[in-house]
Amino acid sequence: MSFLTSLSGLKAAQTDLSVVSNNIANGNSTGFKKSRASFGDLFAASPTQATKKIAGQGVQLQGITQQFTQGTLQSTDRTLDLAVAGEGFFTVKSPDATASITYTRNGAFSVNNDREVVDSTGNIVQLLPVDANGVITSTDPADMTNLVLPSNDPSDPAAVLANINVDTNGTIVATYSNGNQQALGSLAMASFVAVEGLRPVGDAHWQATGQSGLAQLVQAGSGPMGSVRSGSLETANIDITEELVSLIAAQRNFQANAQAIETANNMTQTIVNLQV
Repeated sequence: MSFLTSLSGLKAAQTDLSVVSNNIANGNSTGFKKSRASFGDLFAASPTQATKKIAGQGVQLQGITQQFTQGTLQSTDRTLDLAVAGEGFFTVKSPDATASITYTRNGAFSVNNDREVVDSTGNIVQLLPVDANGVITSTDPADMTNLVLPSNDPSDPAAVLANINVDTNGTIVATYSNGNQQALGSLAMASFVAVEGLRPVGDAHWQATGQSGLAQLVQAGSGPMGSVRSGSLETANIDITEELVSLIAAQRNFQANAQAIETANNMTQTIVNLQV
C-alpha cells in the first residue's frame, strides 16, 4: 500500500505543479485569474476498526479553484482599453452563427472593419439600451445589442464621429464634429451568484454554468458591480514571487514522494532477497 500512497502523492504534486506553472505562464495575460489546487487526505476503514489502527492511504485532488481577486489596473493611452475596478465582467458575443455569449475581464478592445468594437478574439462587445440621460432601460439579455461605432451623426449626416467617451458607469457617448453627443448604450456588465463556478474557455473568457448561475446584467457602478475605467487594463492577479515559492514547494513535495517510493521499493527488495 505504501507504493499506492506515495503514487497518489506524486500525482497530487504533479497537478499542483501544473496549476502553479500555468499561473506563472500567464503572468502577463490581461484579465487572467489565477487558480489554486486543493487536496484532501484518503482513509479507508471498517466501522468496527479501532481509530488508532487506521493508516492513511494517500491524498486526492478535491478541486482546482479560480481566484477572482482584483488585478492591478495599468494605465494606457487608449479610450477603448477598459478595466473593471471591482466585481463584474464585460459581456461579449461571438460573431459566428452560434452567437455564443462569454464573459471577460480582458478589456483590450479595438474596432474591426465593420466598426464593431471587439475583443482580442473577435467577440463583439455587448450593450444595454439607455435613455437620453444614460440610464439603462432594460437588463433583459434579449435587448442587448452589438457596440458599433457610428460614422456620422444620425441627425446631421455631414457631421462625422469625432470622439468616443466611456464613463465610469459604462455608458458609451459619441461626440460628432458638429458638437452633438449621442449615448450609444451602456456596457452589459455581468455578475454571478457563484463566480467560482464559471467555466474558463481561454483568453481570459468564461462561460456561465449551472454552478455559477445565470448572468445578472446591471449597470457598472450600481450595487456590488465595479466601475469601468477607460484608458486602463487589468493585469493578471498573480504575485510572481508567491507563485515561485509555491512552485518550489510543489517540486519538493514531488521529490519527497518519489523518495518514499524508492524507499518502499528497497524494503520490498530486501524482503524478496531474504533466505530461509
